[in-house]
Amino acid sequence: MSVSLKNTLLFALVFGLILATGIFQSWNVALGIFNMGLISAIMALGVNMQWGYAGLFNIGVMGFVALGGLAAVLVGMPPVGEAWAAGGLRVILGLVLGALTIVAAILAWARLPHGRMRALAVLAILVVGFLTYRWVFDPGVVAVEKVNPAGTGYLGGLGLPVLVAWPVGGLLAAGAAWLIGKTALGLRSDYLAIATLGIAEIIISVLKNEDWLSRGVKNVVGVPRPVPYEIDLQKSEGFVARMQAWGFDPVTASSIAVKLAYAGFFVVVLLALIWLAEMALKSPWGRMMRAIRDNEVAAEAMGKDVTARHLQIFVLGSAVCGLAGAMMTTLDGQLTPGTYQPLRFTFLVWVMVIVGGSGNNLGAVLGGFLIWFLWVQVEPLGRWLMDVITLGLPDGSWLKGHLLESAAHMRLLTMGLILVLVLRFSPRGLIPER
Repeated sequence: MSVSLKNTLLFALVFGLILATGIFQSWNVALGIFNMGLISAIMALGVNMQWGYAGLFNIGVMGFVALGGLAAVLVGMPPVGEAWAAGGLRVILGLVLGALTIVAAILAWARLPHGRMRALAVLAILVVGFLTYRWVFDPGVVAVEKVNPAGTGYLGGLGLPVLVAWPVGGLLAAGAAWLIGKTALGLRSDYLAIATLGIAEIIISVLKNEDWLSRGVKNVVGVPRPVPYEIDLQKSEGFVARMQAWGFDPVTASSIAVKLAYAGFFVVVLLALIWLAEMALKSPWGRMMRAIRDNEVAAEAMGKDVTARHLQIFVLGSAVCGLAGAMMTTLDGQLTPGTYQPLRFTFLVWVMVIVGGSGNNLGAVLGGFLIWFLWVQVEPLGRWLMDVITLGLPDGSWLKGHLLESAAHMRLLTMGLILVLVLRFSPRGLIPER
């Protein structure tokens, strides 16, 4: 069997499973899986750039995804006028003072002569700057969070079209990745993994606790969307008449139409990213990145700046993850910092890349769709399977109760089983790198 035929059959199988879900379950469920599969594929592309191109072990994926989600709030949500009047300018001034303190400390450390005086000067700048920052910042935060805390209690955003937030999410994640990379990319791979995980947890902790920024665990709801609301379609006489003429329920049809509109946006983004990633991988730059990945010592001996190239690909991959995070928050219509868990956004994305085939963009996309489909469908299928297995057992039996309760753990069991099988029989993934 040729490689192209095999790849086509694998994609046909995955999309066939999604179509079967629509036929036998619900088209709403199938389209929901398809849309999140598109976003998962974009996340997998970002991780594949870092690991498959350059061998960077980043397990802080959820931090960059969360920054993308924050961008959707900061760009798309309308500003809260009362909060800005109460303490918005004081908050911004405090942040500026904090940034200036860090810059001043860095400049002092770089320009002053070595010795005890340099250390004391830097310490003095940090202490005075920190106290000034807190003196300005804290009262502003308290004032902002007192403004209707049940409904707002934060500054809001810029009120721009939410599609603008998607590239902004990528830029925000890229900026954070640059700061992280400048300090962490010199570490060995296992230390880099620990560092990225810790920094991701810091980002999530900030989103959970800084109510003035993202309402913390109270969540931001009502994030604008680039497609119509279902209720608006149901109120449209033309849409309702057209659906009834075609024999569709207008309520169900409105939900399907919205999901199809989202799918159109997501497909365009995914295809553009695949094209760009493929062009980059086949270019001299892509060959250089793979040479660095395979043998850093030899690449450095040939005059390649390994650290700079690692920073470059780390920023690019993180930007793609941030873009996916902004898209996901737009799809959900809300920012919920408490849901950014390592199991969902780090472990799962890594399984997608490994199963699909690291180093191969099409493999990462295939893994994104396949693993997300299984993640959604395995638990209900597991419950059905346990019902069938325990059909002949009497009610109240300890074995029946144990088997039915174990259905809730089918997701984790299935992910582990798939990972073991793929690593055993196709260690380079379903679509391996050529």
